[in-house]
Amino acid sequence: MSIWPVLDDAALPERSAAVIADIKATRNTDFINNFWRVLANDPALLERTWGSLKEVMGPGEIDPLTKEMLYVAVSIVNGCEYCIRSHTAAARAKGMSEGQLGELLAIVGMASETNRLATGLQVPVDTAFLPASSEDDGRA
Repeated sequence: MSIWPVLDDAALPERSAAVIADIKATRNTDFINNFWRVLANDPALLERTWGSLKEVMGPGEIDPLTKEMLYVAVSIVNGCEYCIRSHTAAARAKGMSEGQLGELLAIVGMASETNRLATGLQVPVDTAFLPASSEDDGRA
């Protein structure tokens, strides 16, 4: 059960109602998921979170499907079932195939394993992987 109530449209504070209207317009939908409806209990939190998400997930150098797949990967690592499910649905809506989902899951699993091995073994970072400025700090 949610810590805060899942607000329906009639219970939205005025500031939250304006953000919810923007979410509907931006996404061209009448469906507002429970994440936004719970955040709507705190209009400032809702405004800040929606503004940041809208900017980060909006048009940019990375295509929309890749952004959703990255969101799924990070959500898996963070153990957020809600975000895994909502962003998997969004990625599927943007064209992610079951094969791509399988590869994504394999990458997340492999990265988790090799990250833990490198961390546990305290493998030193190769200088070839560091920016040139890190190798030469100007103190010769």
